[in-house]
Amino acid sequence: MSDKFQNKYRIASARLKNWDYGANAMYFVTICTKGRKHYFGEIVDGKMKLSEIGIIANQYWNDIPIHFPFVILDEFIVMPNHVHGIIIIDKRRVETPKLGVSTATTPPTTPPTTPPPTHNRQQTINASQKWKPATLGVMINQYKRIVTINARKIHAGFGWQSRFHDHIIRNDESYQRISNYIINNPSKWINDKFYQ
Repeated sequence: MSDKFQNKYRIASARLKNWDYGANAMYFVTICTKGRKHYFGEIVDGKMKLSEIGIIANQYWNDIPIHFPFVILDEFIVMPNHVHGIIIIDKRRVETPKLGVSTATTPPTTPPTTPPPTHNRQQTINASQKWKPATLGVMINQYKRIVTINARKIHAGFGWQSRFHDHIIRNDESYQRISNYIINNPSKWINDKFYQ
């Protein structure tokens, strides 16, 4: 049932109750563009051909572990109107020295490509304060924000749906099914539920 907030109906959260979204786990994430508009490119002969905005979405997805060193990226794909990816949170990879500063035991091999513009840094920090630090929600919020900032330099109307879909991967069978779905998504695009 929908609740009211500021006298407006809102959809209840799809997040799993009592689950710590900063916990070590594998998460299958789907993020859709606003109105499922095809900003990221098109499927040509069963393969994804990225647009300029699609290249940005792909680049910043790859950059997530630079900003969150406890994250491992698994299969992912940027599709015409959404992004699918498996994010693995593994905080055992990070040591916390006595001063409270986290450093990765295995530093990222890829240097940052384009850092977020400094004038938007405070805005990004403020937007993430509603989330518990170092959680899936913070990562996706930061990702969506930096893609939006850069995509709007190309297309002023770019936007995301306000939420994202997630699924906690609990076993190998589920992982294999989801991984295969992501890999085969472009070749099966016409039958995909996000196709329009």
